[in-house]
Amino acid sequence: MTGAPAGPFRLTDRAARERAEEQLAPAATRAADSRGRARPEAEDSLRTAFERDRDRILHAKAFRRLKHKTQVFLHPDGDHFVTRLTHTLQVTQVARSLARALGLNESLAEAIALGHDVGHSPFGHIGEDAFDPYVEGGWHHAAQGVRIVEVLENLNLTWEVRDGIRAHSWKIDPPPSTREAECVRYADRIGYLSHDALDAARAGVIRAGDLPARALAVFGQPGSEMVGSMIDAVVQGSLAAADTAAGAVVMAPEALAAMHELRDFMFARVYASDVAAGQKHVAVDVIRRLVDHHLAHPELIPATYRDTEAPVLTQVVDYVSGMTDRFALATHDRLFDADASAQMRPLLGER
Repeated sequence: MTGAPAGPFRLTDRAARERAEEQLAPAATRAADSRGRARPEAEDSLRTAFERDRDRILHAKAFRRLKHKTQVFLHPDGDHFVTRLTHTLQVTQVARSLARALGLNESLAEAIALGHDVGHSPFGHIGEDAFDPYVEGGWHHAAQGVRIVEVLENLNLTWEVRDGIRAHSWKIDPPPSTREAECVRYADRIGYLSHDALDAARAGVIRAGDLPARALAVFGQPGSEMVGSMIDAVVQGSLAAADTAAGAVVMAPEALAAMHELRDFMFARVYASDVAAGQKHVAVDVIRRLVDHHLAHPELIPATYRDTEAPVLTQVVDYVSGMTDRFALATHDRLFDADASAQMRPLLGER
């Protein structure tokens, strides 16, 4: 009698998983073909290289901090507002759905999506703006995310995952090199447009009926209906695209036009609104005071989260940008009078 004995389980080790990846679409990125890691490592017996990356990101300190970082609103009065962590989980679900539907590597898409925002600052994009004067060319959370996984937490991820984190934002050039990372780009936009619209309605900034008519006609209402419609539009657009042979992940033209209109609306009516920004000048002032103080006193930076080989300014920006909203305010209270951060606390829903 040959073969494995019959039983309730079947070992599916790394070799078996890599063999299964041979059945993916031609455009898929296979773990066995990865460009590798900065430091060579022995392969895991059970997990593929991309599955190991996913797990390392999930256990990273920067990932855990996302639960206390702002997505859009600085005043989450209820429990159902999106945080940077719940946004990341939503993006991961969408990216996996896209990758699975297109025959791509779901594990690679998952790893990139889980890591795409680990570099975000406190107070969302307001905080991002606050760091710009300290960094030549401006500060961007994607570049900081790469720095976190490469240096500050030294996760030694594969090249493909690091490249996806680097270029998950549409403003980054060159674009990502894998089709799985292109899925994450769309998943990020799908996630924030649909769920930020729900939060905006919950906060009273807009009504659901205020959304552009074409977006509502093409995608339906914000939430699961809109997410599902957008996923379908990317899947169908990618399959029907003239450059399908190259494997480009694209959205169907009509749907893409509707998404651009929705995005323009969200920036004009939500992201730039007084309610979403809250006391933006206070948030910026808190961050810049923290940066300036630690520039004068770099010895206050914890040794466990400090790249001593980097310039002092880089060390300070690493530390302050990694803070959660609440930790930034608590540190500000301890170092200075509490007047400025006291103005922020009602916006953060503290009781």
